[in-house]
Amino acid sequence: MRVICPHCKNVNNVPQKESYKKANCGKCKNSLLETKPIELTDSNFDEVLVNSDIPVIVDFWAPWCGPCKMMGPNFEQSAKKFPLKMLFTKVNTENEQNIGARFGIRSIPTLIVFKNGKEVHRVSGALDEASLSNLASQFI
Repeated sequence: MRVICPHCKNVNNVPQKESYKKANCGKCKNSLLETKPIELTDSNFDEVLVNSDIPVIVDFWAPWCGPCKMMGPNFEQSAKKFPLKMLFTKVNTENEQNIGARFGIRSIPTLIVFKNGKEVHRVSGALDEASLSNLASQFI
């Protein structure tokens, strides 16, 4: 399966397994098991979606948004539970207004789950860690 390196954004081919003890990027050699959400921009958004064989969850947020700030740590904690199962990403709608407009983001935070580059689910509003993990589990 193809997965995106969270460090250098290189596309890696990884054998699909139930769990992984070790998986490193072929380019930068950093761990692919790193689960810190990737910041997406106009320049890498489509590339990440198209080249990820695992589901991608995108958090549309803004730095001035109180609920977004509250949900941020929950989003990062949930990401740690799904290494090489789901890619957690973020789009700052303040900086990336084109992406927000393209997906009709009217309120933030909004989460969109993509599978095979296509939107399969959308939810608006801040979620706690358990709700985020349940959401991610539905699409693995």
